[in-house]
Amino acid sequence: MKRIALIIAASLALEGTSALAAEAKANYEQHCQKCHGADGAGQTAMGKKLKVKDYSDAKVQAAMKDDEMAKVIKEGKKDGDKTLMKAFGETLSDAEIKDLVKQVRSLKK
Repeated sequence: MKRIALIIAASLALEGTSALAAEAKANYEQHCQKCHGADGAGQTAMGKKLKVKDYSDAKVQAAMKDDEMAKVIKEGKKDGDKTLMKAFGETLSDAEIKDLVKQVRSLKK
């Protein structure tokens, strides 16, 4: 009986994980893809203009820390008075931002 309960609990946890991953992917598509591209390489018109980092590059990913990424997603990024990336802290919850960081991590080749 314990084994069945463990199997059911693991199955429910996996379902929850896939739902979160799907939501993170949808948030990426809605909020990030325009600049960073579907593959994270940043080869969009806006991405090239803003000189965004290539998130599909393993070296770029290795240089980034999750908490720094979350902070930029939450607070945005500026260069002086120029907004390079708008803040999503009022649009996305902390949990959604954390999952979005995982989504960006999944773009690494």
